[in-house]
Amino acid sequence: MRCLFACSVLCLFALTSSAQEQEKPDLTEVGLEQLINMEVTSVSKKKQSVAEAAVAIFVITQKDIQRSGATSIPELLRMAPGLNVAQIDANKWAISSRGFNSRFSNKLLVMIDGRTVYTPLFSGVFWDVQDTLLEDIERIEVIRGPGATLWGANAVNGVINIITKRPRETRGGMFTGGLGSEEKGFAGFRYGDEIDSLSYYRVYGKYFNRDNFVLTPGVPANDSWDMFRAGFRAEKSWIRGDSVTVQGDLYNGDIGDQETVPSLAPPFLVTLIDDAEVSGGNLLGRWERKFAHDSDMALRIYYDRTNRLDTVHRENRDTFDMDFQHRFAWGSRQEIVWGLGYRYTNDDISGIVVFDPSSRADHLFSGFIQDEIRFYNEEFRLTVGTKFENNDYTGTEIQPNVRMLWTPEEQHTIWGAISRAVRTPSRFEHNAVINVSAMPVQGGLLALTVLLGDPDFESEDLVAYELGYRAQPDPKFHVDVALFYNDYRNLRTFETGNPFFVPDIPPHLVVPLTPENRMDGHTYGLEVASTWMVTDRWKLAAGYSHLQVQLNREANSTDTASENAEGDTPKNQFQLRSFIDLPADLKWDATLYFVDSLFNQEVSSYWRADMRLGWYPGHNVEVSFTVQNLFHQEHPEFGTSFLISRSEIERNVYGKLVIRF
Repeated sequence: MRCLFACSVLCLFALTSSAQEQEKPDLTEVGLEQLINMEVTSVSKKKQSVAEAAVAIFVITQKDIQRSGATSIPELLRMAPGLNVAQIDANKWAISSRGFNSRFSNKLLVMIDGRTVYTPLFSGVFWDVQDTLLEDIERIEVIRGPGATLWGANAVNGVINIITKRPRETRGGMFTGGLGSEEKGFAGFRYGDEIDSLSYYRVYGKYFNRDNFVLTPGVPANDSWDMFRAGFRAEKSWIRGDSVTVQGDLYNGDIGDQETVPSLAPPFLVTLIDDAEVSGGNLLGRWERKFAHDSDMALRIYYDRTNRLDTVHRENRDTFDMDFQHRFAWGSRQEIVWGLGYRYTNDDISGIVVFDPSSRADHLFSGFIQDEIRFYNEEFRLTVGTKFENNDYTGTEIQPNVRMLWTPEEQHTIWGAISRAVRTPSRFEHNAVINVSAMPVQGGLLALTVLLGDPDFESEDLVAYELGYRAQPDPKFHVDVALFYNDYRNLRTFETGNPFFVPDIPPHLVVPLTPENRMDGHTYGLEVASTWMVTDRWKLAAGYSHLQVQLNREANSTDTASENAEGDTPKNQFQLRSFIDLPADLKWDATLYFVDSLFNQEVSSYWRADMRLGWYPGHNVEVSFTVQNLFHQEHPEFGTSFLISRSEIERNVYGKLVIRF
């Protein structure tokens, strides 16, 4: 299969080369120089080019999304070098940056249009409910490394900001639909128009139905899912420089769920199979005012409601968030950005997974300031800033950073940074009461291990050192290199307490397990991303990352398992993406991934290949066929852990039709 894949690449390259003079290529729509000078906003909360960003950043463009063949946001993130994206089953993913991967990777902050989707319940992201019409995504900015100075706690190892298009860019109608082996059926529509010359809107809806994966060959897992989503975005601008945006989404779905929980009766484990019911919605408003070319302000307010009822818990959560920022020039060399924020979240939880108290409201107050200083003919840019937060778990947190960027020549950039970031505790770590395991012990007595949240659990700390180099030595070649060393303190362990006897039927011992901060560690590594315009019809994009993780628990720690998180993230990852414009309005795209083994997850290293063939018979019509996981009928990408059963990820073949009108 791998030989066939390689031969296909070579044959199609030959076809491409022979047809270079026949038709205008599509790849020039987003040229290499445009990619490098693309505006991003997640680095400094202001518009700046990728070349000016003193941070390890990768941008997934709409053109990348169109030609990826992906049907979900997690699958799109596989394109970002340095991210580890592993699918656990048909509806769950483990996604992290620079280590510590798990279903709830607690050191990665994810946002959609600036709205955080990081859940404070388990510290992580429910990826199964993060979605939008992929054709409406303008770009995804992926920052590897701390972003806490601007975005706050939990932006420890990275920030993902998914940014959708403005309504004026999505005028007209669009229908998309398809079906396949795992994609049992999906469809979406969008319609947008102008209200007047300065006002625009769009509405959208989408639905998908995805099949089960398998536990072992021929044995289906209960992880099929379907979901409906709809939303809108409207925007009005005024000539004097103001603009107002209002947008919102609603979703409802059923997600196949299978959890194994402990029991005091033989065989001491019970597998629960049911469909999780999820629903929710959000409403976001943004007011922006431009005072001058170097001065503006923005006020963003949103409300988010999430409901989840799965086999082990029910959670209803309301979140209200308000954020203000102001940018202005100070003299001819400095630019200052500062802001204030407030977040309120309230939850109500019940089920087998118990939280004490069952309902809790939390307040988060924050402020930040950042100063960018340009000197020596603007060859050097020094950025210093800090974030101040006060939360109900650990009190006040301060997260400063300093970044330096040097541009010795127009096409070469060197940058370095030192940052502090924290991962604040979750509801799980402070308030959970969860039965972890049950087993008979000496004397015929039963022992029940119970995780008990600890209000004294503190924040995890990081001091990160980064160095990067970005260059375009040739108009057709670009390379981006980042080195990092992360020093972690107060990492989470689970400590065993003194057992105590409970006379309840059946009588048993309770072995308490509490989260504490008794582990330190460090990680270091290398990340490389490059793009090469081989011809005007063929583009290659490659990425490589190497990661070393070393964790050390304190001498008095009883936790013998947490250090094994060293093996939750691959040491080496490699990807090669090929985009080819063929004659006859065909486009052929292929991606090859290598992911190193995960010894703590019992996953061997694997190769994965995805291919897509698109046909564009007219300007407004697109037909495509995609094969994902070409090398394997099924294979695992992540392991089984507490309350999570993994599936074998199956090959997926599907067709898709897009019509614009």
